[in-house]
Amino acid sequence: MSAVPVAAVETLEAYAAETAGCTRCRLSQGRTQVVFGAGNPRADLMFVGEAPGFHEDKQGVPFVGQAGKLLERLLTGVELGREDVYIANVLKCRPPGNRDPQQDEIEACEPHLFRQIELIEPKVIATLGNFATKLLSGRPLGITRVHGQEQPLTIAGRSVVLYPLYHPAAALYTPAMLKVLEADFARLPELMGRTPQPPAVVVPEPEPEPAVAAPAEQLGLF
Repeated sequence: MSAVPVAAVETLEAYAAETAGCTRCRLSQGRTQVVFGAGNPRADLMFVGEAPGFHEDKQGVPFVGQAGKLLERLLTGVELGREDVYIANVLKCRPPGNRDPQQDEIEACEPHLFRQIELIEPKVIATLGNFATKLLSGRPLGITRVHGQEQPLTIAGRSVVLYPLYHPAAALYTPAMLKVLEADFARLPELMGRTPQPPAVVVPEPEPEPAVAAPAEQLGLF
């Protein structure tokens, strides 16, 4: 994991507490609570989704519904868990009826996300779905065209690898989409610099040569 100073972790916690009372946009009027983010504040890998849903709004933790369970399964498939990564969303408050984020809401909330990235200092940011991908890449290309294609970027003053992924919700009822997600997830360890080493090749020892008398100088005696 990244060597983030303890002071930075404390600052992330303090920033989360500060954000809990955010009223930058209309979503503050209907939320149960701000869903700041959760996970390892020193994580090398950070996931960014779209917005909290019903269960996230109630529990205050991102990705705790069905999409969250699938995300955990996908993480397990690459030998990672929630405790190894940090998970956040573009929006910190649930839009009414789980509608799409509106542009003014994204603009009001994006400083929170960029501050999180600045404090956590991840090596890889995996965006889940269109909204996070377009915001952080600065490009209008949809997730269908760019998923699984890493992109070196500077975000919040830090060099990172942006890695767009389909949102797990898109794969809940589509087996073909799930296979794509699994294949894209399989590259995460490589992108994090944790590529498993290939197994050592065992070379059989050659048969010993028949003993041949050699001059003393060849035997290292002189």
